[in-house]
Amino acid sequence: MADPRLTPARPDLAAKYLEGKIKAARFAEGEEFEISRPLAPLRDAPFVDATLLTQALKGERVTIYERSREGCAWGQLNSDGYVGWLPDDALAKPGDKPSHKITALRTFGFPGRSIKLPPAETLVMGALIKVIRDDGPFALTSEGWYVPRQHTSPIDAHVKDFVAVAEGFVGTPYLWGGKSSLGIDCSGLVQVSLNAAGIHCPRDSDMQQGSLGASLGPPESANLQRGDLIFWKGHVAIARDGETIVHANAHHMATVIENTREAVARIKADGYEITAVKRLS
Repeated sequence: MADPRLTPARPDLAAKYLEGKIKAARFAEGEEFEISRPLAPLRDAPFVDATLLTQALKGERVTIYERSREGCAWGQLNSDGYVGWLPDDALAKPGDKPSHKITALRTFGFPGRSIKLPPAETLVMGALIKVIRDDGPFALTSEGWYVPRQHTSPIDAHVKDFVAVAEGFVGTPYLWGGKSSLGIDCSGLVQVSLNAAGIHCPRDSDMQQGSLGASLGPPESANLQRGDLIFWKGHVAIARDGETIVHANAHHMATVIENTREAVARIKADGYEITAVKRLS
């Protein structure tokens, strides 16, 4: 059975490419849009109080199959394939192809060439921008924003140590479905960190367990190394070394560094055993 999180299909509507494969009342070709907001919530229903599934970052492309009168749009993110409802006002016609990405946890886009000006926008790690030119200490974007140049990098530049990226989120509040330094969940932390290293990563922890790395065998016998991923049902953590992990979790309501043995014992006391330990390389 197709995963509904990754399959743009409902009983009343589905993507045209699924015609003949599934049943639906009608099929739509879909139209590509670009996320214009710094962060756009993707929810499981077309209501502002519906469950947050994930977030789309500025510059991401999304294929939209329906735009509702209630100000919501249903579609699929091109980056990781997640399906859900986005605010219609977060969508724009695709503009210039992004050339750079934001590499700082957060930064500002200023309306002019001065950090003393009130920021025009706040951008988060992973947001995609089109840089027109360098202007002193700034990168000038197609929107006319002046972004601190040291907070950007070419879109094809990647970090070597994704764990260091995750460590940079320590202290970030826990947010179910979040994937920025304003709020992040366990699998969002893994996805954002791996993406920064140029490694494609699915969104949810069960998807990550099923597709990332190679199993190290029985969890109790795993000799953890930096970058190993530890999975429980509904949770994932990143090993920093043989003794500590970094993870976003609801126990602390934050991203924290924690002793691995203590974390495993605490999670086990809540009724959850480790389901897998995976090594990426």
